[in-house]
Amino acid sequence: MTHPFIEHVNLTVSDPERSAALMARIFGWHERWRGPARDGGMSIHVGSDEAYVAFYTGPDGLHANAHFAKGEPLNHVGIQVDDLDAIEAKVVDAGLRPFNHGVYEPGRRFYFFDLNGIEYEVVSYAARPAR
Repeated sequence: MTHPFIEHVNLTVSDPERSAALMARIFGWHERWRGPARDGGMSIHVGSDEAYVAFYTGPDGLHANAHFAKGEPLNHVGIQVDDLDAIEAKVVDAGLRPFNHGVYEPGRRFYFFDLNGIEYEVVSYAARPAR
């Protein structure tokens, strides 16, 4: 490894199956692992071969609305993509609402909330296609 990178993010959600399927649908990720987790809960890991998001819940959705002191400052999860417009179309197709579009050097971005109220920023540093 030439430099440190974020290997995973662990998010507590109400339904890991639903969250994992949504992120796979939007970003084209694959399931890397699923299994038992703390307090009798379960986790599903989806992402690429290099990095992933772990979606966790306790038994019967326990902790889905919990606020963990160490996680309170979470603002959003940033995902870099090549084709921002294609991903935005998938977000809309999933019934979610993109907002706060922005163009800045060196890229473009938009945000959306998932079904658990977790905010995602989607950013692309690729050149914008000519229209």
